[in-house]
Amino acid sequence: MAFIGNTPTTQSFAPTTDYFSGNGSTTAFTLSRPVASVNQVEAVIENVVQNPSDAYTVSGNTITFTSAPPSGTNNIYVRYTSPITQVIKPGQGTVGTQELVAGAVSPAAVSDQSNTSTGSFSLPVGTTAQRPTGTAGMIRMNTTTGYPEWYDTTSSSWVQFNSGIPYSVDFLVVAGGGGGGAYNGGGGGGGGFRTSAGTSGGGGSAESQISVTSGTSYTVTIGAGGAGQVSSTQSAAGSNSSFSSITSIGGGKGGGYTGSFYSASSGGSGGGAAYAASSAGSGTTGQGYAGGNGDGNNAAGGGGAGAVGSNATASSGGNGGNGVASSISGSSVTYAGGGGGGAYPAGGASSAGTGGSGGGGNGGYSAAGSAGTANRGGGGGGAQDTANPPNNPGGSGGSGIVIIRYLGAQRGTGGTVTSSGGYTIHTFTSSGTYTA
Repeated sequence: MAFIGNTPTTQSFAPTTDYFSGNGSTTAFTLSRPVASVNQVEAVIENVVQNPSDAYTVSGNTITFTSAPPSGTNNIYVRYTSPITQVIKPGQGTVGTQELVAGAVSPAAVSDQSNTSTGSFSLPVGTTAQRPTGTAGMIRMNTTTGYPEWYDTTSSSWVQFNSGIPYSVDFLVVAGGGGGGAYNGGGGGGGGFRTSAGTSGGGGSAESQISVTSGTSYTVTIGAGGAGQVSSTQSAAGSNSSFSSITSIGGGKGGGYTGSFYSASSGGSGGGAAYAASSAGSGTTGQGYAGGNGDGNNAAGGGGAGAVGSNATASSGGNGGNGVASSISGSSVTYAGGGGGGAYPAGGASSAGTGGSGGGGNGGYSAAGSAGTANRGGGGGGAQDTANPPNNPGGSGGSGIVIIRYLGAQRGTGGTVTSSGGYTIHTFTSSGTYTA
């Protein structure tokens, strides 16, 4: 009769049998065809059917018995029970995680192998704030610094891959301004001004860049402004600002009167002298200038980073010396101006001294002195008062600032980070740490 489907030749399968002779010592025998598993063959020794896996295993063209069959001629035969004799490859994209044997893909299976790829692999990405709890072997890409990093168990900290590499940075370091005196008191001196990105104070030229080492932390100190004179308490000099090896000196205090005259002091820029006193404070070479001298009734201006404080005259208190402009922040800003001197209207003065450009406070005209501008390092203005002790206080000096910049993308952390003109800029208005 007619048949349906394939011809009998293609539809049927005649099992094939391989015969082997045991010798009491050989356990592995070569099959005539490869097989995919023990389920595709049936092994018989001395007419006893053997249990698959327990008595024998197969791998490709080899059948291996767990113990050597006894000696005999053709006393072993292996019968093929399946027409499928080779491993069939699954279609591309058809194998998922559920088809894999547990543990088939492990670190041991992919580590310590040659990788000839010219492509790449992606690290986990996140900010400094998103760092995980570190353990040995962790690596990640830090988007805050722009560099990959690894967890160092010795220091228990994350370390940049480029740690230990030096690079150069520009700096601006401005100290706190000095406080102004009272009772026709002199203006405070501007804070010391040092920079590698323009003209330094005190007539100095720009200094050289400094080198920092990646992975190293550097302390940044922002000097406070000196307090102005209050009643019979003398004014105070400003505090130093520093970064790495760079230190700028605080501005000198303005001279004043507390029942007797006290002198202005030296500093980054010197304080201005009080009325009827000629001893002004001197500045520091490369950081600022001296204050001015007093008149019989009126007080002098404090020195600034860019100019000497003006002497008082019979008609006016002395103006504070001007500061110096810097564009390290991306825009031009003037720092470290001196405070103006106080003036005595009853003595014929028509005005008090004005503060120098760069945050210097104005002097008082029958009034208190104005404070220097914060984070500009300006000196405080001197106060004028007829009472002893004075009721009008001298102005306090302005706090300092530190700015660090370098070419290119962000490499360090600390301060407020901005960019301008191809530079990354770190601005510190309070003390902190710069990590290169």
